[in-house]
Amino acid sequence: MQYVYPAIFHPEPEGGFSVYFPDIQRGATQGETLAECIEMAEDFLVLALYAMEEAQELPPQASGIRVVSREDADIVTLISVDTDAYRRYHENRLVKKTLNIPAWLNRRAEDAHVNFSQILQKALRDELRIE
Repeated sequence: MQYVYPAIFHPEPEGGFSVYFPDIQRGATQGETLAECIEMAEDFLVLALYAMEEAQELPPQASGIRVVSREDADIVTLISVDTDAYRRYHENRLVKKTLNIPAWLNRRAEDAHVNFSQILQKALRDELRIE
């Protein structure tokens, strides 16, 4: 799933920024530079939304960037994340599956040195329309 949420970058008196998402009530993050803050905001947001998906919670509706309440010095921007990409990258451990195929098909595939795992993965990606 791809999500876009507004983030508020609040300048701190001692330097750097605190970053929070008005729609995500699971904490905040921070950084020294805007570039670092954007990276931290992406990490925070994808982890928060991933946790909601895993708990089968419905993520909140994103507020419009123009209606977000902020202070004068704050920077408001949109942060985009993809929880499916996060899941593919971090949950890439292998899971054993047992399946049955006809003996004649198994014999032909083994004779042709077919990699059953790769074929099953490709077929599942095709079936689920995953790139």
